[in-house]
Amino acid sequence: MKLKLISCEVFYREFNTVVARSPHTVDAEYLPKGLHDIGTRGMQERLQARIDLVDETYDALLMGYGLCNNGIVGLSSGKTKMIVPRAHDCITLFLGSKERYMEYFENNAGVYFQTTGWIERGTASGELSQITVGKKLGTQQTYEELVEKYGEENAQYLWEQLGDQYKHYGKMTFIEMGIEPNGSFEQIARDKAAERNWQFEKVRGEMGMFERLVNGIWNENEFLIVPPGRQIVAPYDDGVIALAPKP
Repeated sequence: MKLKLISCEVFYREFNTVVARSPHTVDAEYLPKGLHDIGTRGMQERLQARIDLVDETYDALLMGYGLCNNGIVGLSSGKTKMIVPRAHDCITLFLGSKERYMEYFENNAGVYFQTTGWIERGTASGELSQITVGKKLGTQQTYEELVEKYGEENAQYLWEQLGDQYKHYGKMTFIEMGIEPNGSFEQIARDKAAERNWQFEKVRGEMGMFERLVNGIWNENEFLIVPPGRQIVAPYDDGVIALAPKP
């Protein structure tokens, strides 16, 4: 088969690894992680624009995205079927299944995940950095910058409410995928945890969902097959995503 992959760049190392071993021809395109930071509508619009450029010569369009705050809701391909992971967000793919993701999340309150992709590509840059939700709300500004812009009293209130984006976290979990070049990424995660006085844990990730997506093994429990012209919806159930009703 000839496949097109459109993926978030946090999966760059993982997808490149499995694409190299796939029996199919896979043309991969990576989009900035910063799309997640510009709001749901902005992410939807930019993803749809890339999907609209995919031509009918491909047997399927693979999406390297989870539900991601509804960033893929409403997406539709008019030329070829889409294959979309049943994933709440990217951590589902890193951990290998939506079931393992939910189990870990439920047993580890306040956990912040790190992977090689999140460490090296997890910050919005360039044009996207100027239109992030955090930029608009002021959460990416220093306290001094808020004082200058809004005055002391308002700045203090904004800082207390929005300034510390990590205040609800208490644990850093590094997901080791087995493709890391050395221990440098794990050490970065350990250092970040130590700086914030967080607990640190390393868990083993799984490459299975990445492999099955690019190898054409699209079982119903893991992937949603979206026929041409149909849209993705979020049913808020165990399936994570579903097809919108036919018009």
